[in-house]
Amino acid sequence: MELKNKLIAQDADLPFTMEWDGVPDDVAEAVADADVALAASWPLPTNDGKAVMPEPEAMAAAGTVIRGRAIRIGAADDIGLPESVNRIAGVDISFVKGDAVRAAASLVVLSYPALDVVYTDIWPVELDQPYIPGFLAFREVGFFVEAFERLRATAPELVPDVVLVDGNGVLHRRGFGLASHLGVLIDVPTIGIGKSFYHVDGVSQEDIVATSREVLTAAGDALLVVGESGRVWGAAFRASESRKALYVSSGHRVGLLSALRIVRACARYRIPEPVRQADLLSRDYVRDVMLGDQASA
Repeated sequence: MELKNKLIAQDADLPFTMEWDGVPDDVAEAVADADVALAASWPLPTNDGKAVMPEPEAMAAAGTVIRGRAIRIGAADDIGLPESVNRIAGVDISFVKGDAVRAAASLVVLSYPALDVVYTDIWPVELDQPYIPGFLAFREVGFFVEAFERLRATAPELVPDVVLVDGNGVLHRRGFGLASHLGVLIDVPTIGIGKSFYHVDGVSQEDIVATSREVLTAAGDALLVVGESGRVWGAAFRASESRKALYVSSGHRVGLLSALRIVRACARYRIPEPVRQADLLSRDYVRDVMLGDQASA
């Protein structure tokens, strides 16, 4: 609850909330209400120790307005993010094949809008926590926190304005995935980038995949994920020409529409460039360094 309380306190001021040309007024207003009401939608403990999910009226209204609606985010060249966005980072972990413990973790910072790599950090890690679905943050987040501590110590001028995380934000069965954990701990806005969809709030993987294939007809199309409770959890997003959707959600201090716009601006391929570069770096390190050392031993 300590992390969630800190998030609630900071999320009242979303630094990347922007005006949206071409987005229907009812959709823009509903999602804006959802962003503002985000703090009130965290699970809270009851007297008997069980969790409840209070849903503000604004969230319920958002569900009736935008359920099943798709919106389109403009071409990356036309997006024009705020002038405050100069650097966008990505983080990733790649494992040695067949080994659930040995891996390489990476942090990459890119300039914006050029998307040139301006900083990299790559290092071997051993994960001492088991993988438990829904608890990925407890297994991985500490490595990324250490990387940001090194970045602040060695190159503070390159600390990113926003971080894209290979993992979910609030699109998570507990409303608080890896991207949210990391954002709170490093106090930097974060966006969750999920490659797969997991059942949440009555929305199944089969439903979202089938609907996405039907609705996401062009790059920039987004299908808002609205649960049975009326909560807007995130969006299935076709960020590029690839027909396979990503699952984008607010992580920390970024509204959903702003998150989609930032991801679209970084998408040369299916995976947005900051996460793609972090993934390439960690994979190369596993192959060339970790397995290379093993082969020469």
